[in-house]
Amino acid sequence: MSTTENDGPKAARDSPRGRTTIKLVIGLLLLGFVAFVILDSLTNRYVRDGIDSFLDWIEENSVEGIFLFVLVYFAATILFIPGSILTLGAGFVFASSFGLGLGLVIGVFAVFLGASLGATASFFIGRYLLRDQATKLTKKYAVFEALDVALQENGLKILVLLRLSPIVPFNAINYICGVTAVSIRDYILALFAILPGTTLYVFLGASAGSLSDSASSGDDSTVTITVVVLGIVLGFIAIWISARYARKELNRVLEQRRAESEQSEETAESNIEQGVVNHPRDRDLDCSECEQVGDVGPVELSIK
Repeated sequence: MSTTENDGPKAARDSPRGRTTIKLVIGLLLLGFVAFVILDSLTNRYVRDGIDSFLDWIEENSVEGIFLFVLVYFAATILFIPGSILTLGAGFVFASSFGLGLGLVIGVFAVFLGASLGATASFFIGRYLLRDQATKLTKKYAVFEALDVALQENGLKILVLLRLSPIVPFNAINYICGVTAVSIRDYILALFAILPGTTLYVFLGASAGSLSDSASSGDDSTVTITVVVLGIVLGFIAIWISARYARKELNRVLEQRRAESEQSEETAESNIEQGVVNHPRDRDLDCSECEQVGDVGPVELSIK
């Protein structure tokens, strides 16, 4: 068999038509599953029941459950499944298995790792596989169109603010960022901004597990209840302050971008009215060329 014949399937796969077909199949599968999850949440709730069964299994198989939980959270992030149930469940089951303190640490680690891996995969899917769909998603959240240039210049700060603020859902940000100018480095570093919210949700779930254990054991749970309530209140206050600051900073950046855009338009209109033309060649003239031009006749140069 010739080399050409062996390379036939690979060549077909690497052709523009082959790549388009692969993207279309993957896109249809993802969109179909997302549609199923949305419809299921309104009707049969099979996904919700499946998550509950999965969390019960983790509680009985703690060590294996950590690794499997990371994989499930990874898949849920890619498939647009809301992670709030899994995050709360992580706190509950890991606190029941390892205690409140260690369970909180393990729960936060598992959620953060699974969410970060899923978010990174979504970023690359949005950039290379489902770019058209991600671009349409961008139009739904106009803040990204306004911040696209700012993301290129100061992507880390803008993304941290977006992660702290609930303006755009977590899963949507992951895909939308794939079609913006943000660098992968800034994108990954900004994922650490989800830790405050993740910690609060895991703590809520862990607190429920801890209170349940205290009630079932018959011990005096006054101290536990006090610590839990205090932690929840302080956590919500911290998240509220962070979200408020993030929203304020994002509005400031948007206003700055709007002012710069208006100033650029005014400058361009002013130049047109004054008849100022900045030819690229004008910027490259040296002194000798200026003298040569001057020998021909009086020529006025406008060099910016």
